Parts: sequence; C-alpha cells; structure tokens
Amino acid sequence: MLACCEVDQCPPRQDLTPPELKPVNSLTGVQAASRGAGQCSITTKLERALEKVAPLLREIFVDFAPFLSRTLLGSHGQELLIEGLVCMKSSTSVVELVMLLCSQEWQNSIQKNAGLAFIELINEGRLLCHAMKDHIVRVANEAEFILNRQRAEDVHKHSEFESNCAQYAADRKEEEKMCDHLISAAKHRDHVTANQLKQKIINILTNKHGAWGTVCQSQMHDFWRLDYWEDDLRRRRRFVRNPFGSTHLDVTCKSLQEYGSEEDEVVKSKKVFRSQTVASQNPETELMLEGDEDAASLLQEKEMDNVGGPVVLSSPAQLVAPVLVARGTLSITTTEIYFEVDEDDPAFKRVDSKVLAYTEGLHGKWMFSEIRAVFSRRYLLQNTAVEVFMANRTSVMFNFPDQATVKKVVYSLPRVGVGTSYGLPQARRISLATPRQLFKSSNMTQRWQRREISNFEYLMFLNTIAGRTYNDLNQYPVFPWVLTNYDSEELDLTLPGNFRDLSKPIGALNPKRAAFYADRYETWEDDQTPPCHYNSHYSTAASTLHWLVRIEPFTTFFHSLNGNKFDHPDRTFSAISRSWRNCQRDTSDVKELIPEFYYLPEMFVNSNGYHLGMREDRTMVCDVDLPTWAKKTEDFVRINRMALESEFVSCQLHQWIDLIFGYKQRGPEAVRALNVFHYLTYESSVNLDSITDPSLREATEAQIQSFGQTPSQLLIEPHPPRSSAMHLCFLPQSPLMFKDQMQQDVIMVLKFPSNSPVTHVAANTLPHLTVPAVVTVTCSRLFAVNRWHNTVGLRGAPGYSLEQAHHLPIEMDSLVANNTGSNKRQITDLVDQSIQITTHCFVVTADNRYILVCGFWDKSFRVYSSETGKLTQIVFGHWDVVTCLARSESYIGGDCYIVSGSRDATLLLWYWSGRHHIIGDNPNNSDYPAPRAVLTGHDQEVVCVAVCAELGLVISGAKEGPCLVHTITGDLLRALEGPDHYQCPRLISVSSEGHCIIYYERGRFCNFSINGKLLAQMEVNDSTRAILLSSDGHNLVTGGDNGVVEVWQACDFKHLYIYPGCDAGIRAMDLSHDQRTLITGMASGSIVAFNIDFNRWHYEHQNRY
Repeated sequence: MLACCEVDQCPPRQDLTPPELKPVNSLTGVQAASRGAGQCSITTKLERALEKVAPLLREIFVDFAPFLSRTLLGSHGQELLIEGLVCMKSSTSVVELVMLLCSQEWQNSIQKNAGLAFIELINEGRLLCHAMKDHIVRVANEAEFILNRQRAEDVHKHSEFESNCAQYAADRKEEEKMCDHLISAAKHRDHVTANQLKQKIINILTNKHGAWGTVCQSQMHDFWRLDYWEDDLRRRRRFVRNPFGSTHLDVTCKSLQEYGSEEDEVVKSKKVFRSQTVASQNPETELMLEGDEDAASLLQEKEMDNVGGPVVLSSPAQLVAPVLVARGTLSITTTEIYFEVDEDDPAFKRVDSKVLAYTEGLHGKWMFSEIRAVFSRRYLLQNTAVEVFMANRTSVMFNFPDQATVKKVVYSLPRVGVGTSYGLPQARRISLATPRQLFKSSNMTQRWQRREISNFEYLMFLNTIAGRTYNDLNQYPVFPWVLTNYDSEELDLTLPGNFRDLSKPIGALNPKRAAFYADRYETWEDDQTPPCHYNSHYSTAASTLHWLVRIEPFTTFFHSLNGNKFDHPDRTFSAISRSWRNCQRDTSDVKELIPEFYYLPEMFVNSNGYHLGMREDRTMVCDVDLPTWAKKTEDFVRINRMALESEFVSCQLHQWIDLIFGYKQRGPEAVRALNVFHYLTYESSVNLDSITDPSLREATEAQIQSFGQTPSQLLIEPHPPRSSAMHLCFLPQSPLMFKDQMQQDVIMVLKFPSNSPVTHVAANTLPHLTVPAVVTVTCSRLFAVNRWHNTVGLRGAPGYSLEQAHHLPIEMDSLVANNTGSNKRQITDLVDQSIQITTHCFVVTADNRYILVCGFWDKSFRVYSSETGKLTQIVFGHWDVVTCLARSESYIGGDCYIVSGSRDATLLLWYWSGRHHIIGDNPNNSDYPAPRAVLTGHDQEVVCVAVCAELGLVISGAKEGPCLVHTITGDLLRALEGPDHYQCPRLISVSSEGHCIIYYERGRFCNFSINGKLLAQMEVNDSTRAILLSSDGHNLVTGGDNGVVEVWQACDFKHLYIYPGCDAGIRAMDLSHDQRTLITGMASGSIVAFNIDFNRWHYEHQNRY
C-alpha cells in the first residue's frame, strides 16, 4: 500500500504525450465536424416531425416509469427504460427517444409484453383515474366546506355587526332617554325644593315672631304633623307645621253596615289556592360574616369600578311609603341616588293628592355622603327591597324586581353596613345578611342581658333587623302590652298582678278565648289552606292607623284606606282600657301595641279637632280616655314606659320575643303556644314570581296586605333571659348599684390660686379620651385642665387599685397650681366691656383639647388650644357681639354642632369637625367658614341657647323673651310660652328624652315638651346660676347664689334631694360620664365634687302612681 500511495502522490508529467500523435487528433476533429453537420440536419427533421408527439411520449414514460421499468425488459432481463429516462429527463432532444423506440431490444420487449402491458396500463390508468377523481372530489368538498364556513362566518360577522350597531343605537337611545329622564327629574326636584324653600320662607316671615308676624296670628289654628325625624332609639317625636292640615270637617264616620265580617275575609282567602302559592322553604344560605369583605364583594366592586359614565346603575323600582307604592326608576351615580316616579302609571294617577302631599322622595335625590345604613328588606313577603337610612334621620325604602337587582344596588351604594349602633362591621355583606345572621352577629343581646341598654331600645333593635319599618304600615314595629290594670285609681308597679303574662300571645291570655282558638285549630276543615288559630294579626296597616288616627299624616292615610271616612265611633280607638278589654274578649282582635305607646303622648290627643262621632252610650269621641291612674297623657306614656322597663317585664320579655321573633313563631312550638296565624303572614310562604295568573297574583298580594305580616324569624332556639338586677348589683361599675348610704355627699373641694369665680365647668371624663379631665374657666378667663382619675368607684372596678383608693378624683392642673405656665392658660384677647362673663360664654370640645370663647368686641368667637393656650381660629358671622355659645352632644369622631347667639338677635348653627379641629368642614377655608343655618325670630339680644343633635332642635331665649324652638335646618317651629310672669329666660337645658327646662329670672322654672306643651312649673327662693339634666332626662340638678345643690324630678319638679350648703354661690356645674360625680364651679374660685346617685331616687320615687 505504501508503494501505491507513493505512486498516487507522484505528480503527472505533462510532456509524456508523443508529438507524433497531434496530427491524428487534428484529423479526427475535422471528421467529427463533418459528421455533426449531417446529424444536425437529421435531428432537425426528427424534432420537426415529432415535436408534438415527443413531449407526450416523454411525459407518459416519466409518469409510468415504475410500471414500464418492470414490464419492458431486455433479453437479458435488463431494464430498458432507466437509461432512456435519464436522457429524456435531461434533454429535450427527440434523438434519444427515437433510438430507444427503434432499438431491437425495445421491439422484442414490445412484442413480448405489449398485450399484457397494455392491459395493465389500462388498469393502472383506470385506478389512477379513480384515485384522481376521488382526490378531486375530496379537494372540491374541502374547498366547498371552507367556502361555506367562510360564508357563514361572514354572515355571522355581518349579523353581529348589525346587532352591535342596533345595541349601540339602543344604548345611545337609552342613554339619551336616561339623560332626558334625569333632566326632567332634576326639574321636578328643583320645583319641589323651590316650593319647600318658598314655604319655609313664608313660615319664617309670617310666623308670629317673624318679620311679617302679627299678634292676631297667635289666635289662628296651627296644624301640626309628626315629622319623619328619628332619634337614636328610632323614636319619631317631633311635630312640625303642617301646611296641608285641616279639621277634616267634610269627612264622615262609617256606619256599621259598611264593615264586613271576619268570616267574609276567610271566604275571600279561600280564593287563593295554596298549591299555587306555597314556595319551597329552603334553608337560609349562611354568609361568612368574619373578615373585612368576602370575595364576591371584591368582584362586585371591581365590576362597578369598570362601569363608565355618570349612571352606574338604573333599574325599575317602587318607592315604598305608607299607604303608597309608587312605580318609577331608580338611578345610582358614583355620588348620588335618584328616584323619579312614573307619573303616567295608572295606579299613581289614582292616588289621592292628599296622600302625595305627605309622601317624600317621589322626585328624590340622596347624596352618598348622607347615607348612614343600608338594610335588606322584605316587601309582600319577598326579599326584594332595600331601606336606606340617611344622616338627616329619615329613611327611604325601595322595592326591586328581584334579589339580583337588590345585590347590585347594595354594591353600588357606599360601604356603610347597617350603621354603627349594633356592633357590626360596616360592610356590604352585612347589608345583604339575613335578619337571623344580623341577630347572631350583633352584640345587642349581650348588652341587653348586661342591662347596658333598655328594654325599649332592645325591642326596637329586634324590630329593625327583623324587617319592621315605618315606611310600610304592614310591617310597622310591634311592641307588647305590658300592663293589665287600667281601671284602678293608683297603679303599684311592685305588684305582679298589674303585669301581663308575656309568655303567652295576646290571644291566649283569656282562658276562654284560648280554648276557642285551640278548638278552631283542631277542627280546621279547609283543605286548601293550613290551619291557624287566628284569622287576624297582631300587627296590620289597619291596626297601626287605628292607634294613630288622631295625628297627621296618619289621619289622611286612614281616610285613604277607608273610603275617605273615619271609623264608626264604637270602633274608633277611644279608651285605653276599652282597647285592652277588646284584646281579651273579641275573637277577632289580637292587636299588640306600637312603639308610640311608650313615647308619644300626642297620639292620644285630638289636637286638630276632628269630629270622630258619638258612641252608642251618647259620649262624644275626642281625646283617648286614659286610665284613672294617669292624670294626663304624659303621665300615661311615662308610667307605661316605666312598666316596660320594670323588673317584672325584664324577667319575662325574652318569652314574648320567642313568640314574635323566635322559635315559638312557627312550627310545633307555635302550635303548642297558640301562636299560629294565617299562612300568608309568614315569610317564604309564597313566591309571587311563580304565580303567572295576574288576577291570582293580585289577589294574593291584596291578602298579604290585609292579613298583616309576621316579622322575620330571628332565632330557632329559646332567647336567653336578661340577667337579674340583683346579680348585676355586685358587678363593678353597675348602673344599678346604689352607693353606700353612709358615703359622704361631698367628695372633695379644690381651691384655685386665683380667687376669680369659676364660671364654666366641663367634665369630659370618658376613659378612652387622651386626657380625661374637668376643664374649668374663671371669670378672668383663666382656664385649667384638671386631670380626672377614674378611682371613684367600687373595689374591683376598671382602673381601681389599692394605691389609688384614697386618691381624689380631680387633680389640679399643674400649670395653674404652680403658677408656672399661666401664659398657657390665660385668654388675653379683649372682650367687649359690656359683656358679663357667664357659663354661656364658653364651650369645651368633647376631647378637652379646644375651648371656644365668645364676647369679643370684633363680633367673633374664637377657638383656643387647651394645651398651649394659643388662638387657632377666629369665626365671624354675626353683625354684633356674640353673647352665648352652646355645643351639642358629640358622635363618633368628635363631630358636633356649635350654636352662637348674638346681640343682632340671630343665631348661627356651625359644624365642628372633630377630625380637623376647626369650625367648618374644609381645613383649607378655616378663615371663612359658613354656618349651616341662620336662625331668626328674636327681636332682642340672645342670652341663652341649647342644642340637641339627636332631636335636631335648637332652643334659644332672648333677653326679655320669648324662647324659640328651631330645627337645625333653620325652620322656626314654635315659641315656648310660659305663664304671664315668666318673661326673661336665663338658662336652658334640653335632654334627648324630650324635656326642655327653662329657668327665668327670679327663681322661676318651666318644663316644656319638645312640642311646646308646658308640663310643669315652679318657683324657688334662689337666684339660679346653673342647671343640668341627667343623661336619661329624668332628673334636674340646680344650683345658685345660695350655694345649695338641689335635685328635682324633671317631669313634675318633685323635690328629691338637697345637698349641704356651700360657703359660696354656685356659678356652673357638670356631671361625670358615669353620672356619679357632680362638679360645681363656685364664686369663691374653687370647685366642689359631690357624690350623686340618681338610681336611688329613681327607685324610691317611681313605684306608685
């Protein structure tokens, strides 16, 4: 191999060709050239002859090469076509084709195999043809399918485009319609607002104390109506002027023939087939109430955030108001709610215009910032309604097409939950929770058991979460009868026999009547309706109007539902004792009471002079006849409320709750308790959407409204009882615990270094405050922040320790005691020389951090920091010197109202922002805040004022009278007219319970109701300088120049207690937060702390009437 490699590696030699060969090569080239010229001509001829056939043959050979190569074989078996194919593929010449076809081998092979080859060729051609046909058909089908699909897509896209265009046009049309609707609604609202403003201006000007007022106007009959304003316990107590009021002299009384019998109502109810109306009672879907928000809430919020445009949600809705359900459209924007009634609705056109005059919200607008609570509600037993509570202490209720819309509405509204009163988080899921879930999650039951809230407040809570509302008379709040003695001269609240058995429903108290109802249930014969004990209900629209017929707007509502007639005199509510007897004897009367029986004495007085007819015993029906033990309506309401809060009722109330709201409301326990009502009074008993027959649905709805509605069931187990009073007496800081009788009246005396009289005392002592303190201000305007120690209490009380046991409750301000920082405690700005410094010149904020002072020469009042003594704000608004200030009670965050009175005879209502610590809402405009309202009507200097945010009232007194009552919106309601010699008011104190105590010069006192009725009067031998009411409004504390503190019963000025006299006159006073310590400011420059115990006097004097 090496040798071979070496040979291969040798380079070729170029000179090996012999030179003698070159001539031969040149000769050969000449011959080849001559041959090429001849071939050229033959080739040209062949190509010309075969130019059309050759390509076809060549294509056949190429296409059928596999077959021909197997078939056309040479004599030695060689393939003849392979070599020819190479030539034919690479060249277009026909010479090779002719040579192939003319060769001997080709001829032999053709002769040998031509027949078979032709047959096979034909067969193969057929197969190829069929295959090609199938292929073409398949491709054609696929092409047709693709074309059809594309055509369908084009049609779909076209229709989708048309649909989108139509939807867009519809949306634009709907949007234009909505805009037009909103514009027309705004016009309606502006018209309503303008009329209200016009009426307000007319009332202010034409009032007896207005600019156009005359003395003769006081002789005119004023009509009043119950306002929709609610206090913290949801009581509606305020009466306002009624421009639509009348004596209804054109209204007659019904005759007895106009009343249908109880059996008639039962026959009517049989028209509704139970099989078509009873719905499947699914168990409640429990919501997860833990956590901040559930996932659905977050998703809904995201969906709402993505909605553009001014209107977030628009839906058909019904405004639910007493005796009126108005169809319309509810629209929700990002900041407001709008409702516009459909005035073209035939049902709306049939509504009495007198009813419309008392219906608010028909063209309504409500700001999100004013919404305080949102509750899910029922309407006609369907869970399709929402009730919204507003900051102006009114509510509005809407019914929607379905529950899905309700959820959308709730998620479109602010996240306020059901408010802050029930210990529940402010979340939308709470607004959507069922009544039973609200009951389980709230802390109100525990608070009631611990006696932190009253029986009245707890019953109102249960009514509220169970769906009872003032907006639907068929679901009006229900309260129990608690007394049975309405005939005695005296009522002893210590005798059990004077109280009702609350473990039985009202229909089962009389044994004979109970047997009648039990027999009715056992012998029930109607197969189409379930058996029941009673064909009437304890709470219906008719019974509510029966109780309230004497006060507007319920008088007009009564006429609307009763053919514009009063009841027959023998059926009219005319005597409380008679109504009680009827509830015990009449088999068709099982009415319970309404909350007004416990707080509204005006409901028993025919103040508008209605002609209610004459009874069969020839007595005229006018005011309601009271029990003998009640001398006046206020006595009856007060004593009835005392009975409700008594120990006998507290021990049984949970059993009545079981009947109305609890496990005895339905099921076997209800049967055993004789507590079964018509099935159409219970929730889940009927699904109105499943009733397709309009007439049947209308009949069902009418029967639901006529039969009444049972509250939602809140619990399915026995309600826990209230803790006994004796048990709670041993708990620390118990509100019922009496202090040691041997405890001294005076706790301590604190003397300030300056001898200037202490003219203002403010005891803001709540433990959660940063600095619980007693703030004092002297006549020389030196203030002190005296720290409060919560050590005056029982052993074991919060904050109590043995080391602190002997400490005094008030520690003097160190800056004043040491006289080291008097510049931080002295208000040096000049006041007007004519101003007399009194307790009215100062207001301390609820957190003790700021002091408001008036009386300055520049007609302002000013705000000072109690920590540094620096001036933080100057507030202008009056045209003369500001003479008095007052502060309302504070709510969450420290917000409150401030009222300033002036020599210009006006008052201005201001808003104190606890967040920004300024007068006004806007910290960027603190130099020029605007008052919330201007209160007019006085024609002299305003010297005293009080404001109550819960009642929404401002009561003020001029130098020589009178005292005027305004609302916080600026409406002048009335003047408080005292006896002839009660002319010069000097002190005013008002409680949330409705007592207004006014002190006039020369020791004269008057007690007025908030509706202007003089309840009591007295004269004392003292020049009183300070008065205050206890937190419950039951007790009055007074002090004056004699240096004596006295305690009185507020309702009738009964004297309860007198403290030992002090060595100096009293100038100011205040109570600690627990109502156990009274702090007085003395003319000697000291303060005195007294022990005080209202509970002891309450139990000593409140048992016999």
